[in-house]
Amino acid sequence: MRNAKSEILDQVRKYHRNTAGAEFIPDVTPVLASGAVLDEDDRVALVEAALDMRIAAGTSSRALERALARYFRLRKAHLTNSGSSANLLALASLTSPQLGDSRLVPGDEVVTVAAGFPTTVNPIIQNGLVPVFVDVELGTYNATPERIEQAIGPRTRAIMMAHALGNPFAVEEIAQLARDRDLFLIEDNCDALGSTYRGQLTGTFGDLATESFYPAHHITMGEGGCVLTDNLALARIVESLRDWGRDCWCEPGEDNRCFKRFEQQMGTLPPGYDHKYIFSHVGYNLKSTDLQAALGLSQLGRIDEFGKARRQNWTRLREALDGLPHLLLPEATPGSDPSWFGFTITVRPDAPFAPRALIDHLESRRVATRRFFAGNLTRHPAYEGREFRVSGPLANSDIITERTFWIGVHPGLSNEMIDHSIAAVSEFVTLPF
Repeated sequence: MRNAKSEILDQVRKYHRNTAGAEFIPDVTPVLASGAVLDEDDRVALVEAALDMRIAAGTSSRALERALARYFRLRKAHLTNSGSSANLLALASLTSPQLGDSRLVPGDEVVTVAAGFPTTVNPIIQNGLVPVFVDVELGTYNATPERIEQAIGPRTRAIMMAHALGNPFAVEEIAQLARDRDLFLIEDNCDALGSTYRGQLTGTFGDLATESFYPAHHITMGEGGCVLTDNLALARIVESLRDWGRDCWCEPGEDNRCFKRFEQQMGTLPPGYDHKYIFSHVGYNLKSTDLQAALGLSQLGRIDEFGKARRQNWTRLREALDGLPHLLLPEATPGSDPSWFGFTITVRPDAPFAPRALIDHLESRRVATRRFFAGNLTRHPAYEGREFRVSGPLANSDIITERTFWIGVHPGLSNEMIDHSIAAVSEFVTLPF
């Protein structure tokens, strides 16, 4: 007799097969800018973890961390509850007293880009450091090594940048610049899982890298992220900061892995104080759960499949829209093979229509649009009165704020949907204005 769990999971598979998506109807079915692609194995993985009541971090979390480290060929991956938390932990780890004279201290500078998502920048401010904003190039939407080098001052200690919408920045050159100038480099790889630069995966060049597994991203845990590093000292600091700031590294439910739980003396605590409750950092609780990790494990094997679909959808858009008037289309950074997050469109300043008019037209045709995140972050109310430095003019970041948006290329889009996006853009920009 088959056990109840197997019967339930069989029913879950049947349920999934009976919930197939409806056919695409132009101007009715939304062409989403982003979205997760979930199959029956994903649904089963999530339900199985729930049936086993794996409600905290456990076996699936550890398995996913090991699998992510293997994928990137790095020594350590630590799961978090979001990509934003991963960015916070990565940056905060560089302020640890355990780094000695190498640690970042309040007032030190971190070079970053002005045009992007705020959680690449917020950890800098949250740790008492000073962002140094540089401009990006139109087309690739990334900063160049030259702009980064020009921004480095006497108090600059680190560089923290995102690969723009999956398009790698010149990370090999910037990593070398960081080494030459004795700076830390954090790669925000949240939008670029599976992208490569000069044949090497992004997320493997810096001291630390981060990923997001929100449903908009390349694979999903629902909510979730991770911090990656090849540096065991930094990995240990990240783990401590993620797990309340504790000094102990035992897994939940595990005791005395170090074999000296009651034999240590730290701070001014009494000798032999329980190591499980000694705290070496002012930390957080930013762990994920096994429910999330079970889904992430199921999704992980589809990175290449999803990346192929993203590249094909981006190429289909790029080739069809090439040559249309009034638009600046995106370009891959030379030497890169992006696993694209989105397809960026900038309306040229001399266009006979406002960017909002094209956006409104696309939205009316049910083609979802998104701005290039925050555009120029220095123009947002959140940063009024905050300490930061600007290196050079931010002219392109301002153009992005006023004239740039993106549309979807994610694996959930069919050729028919991509062709609908192409038709909607083409019919508007070729109108006799």
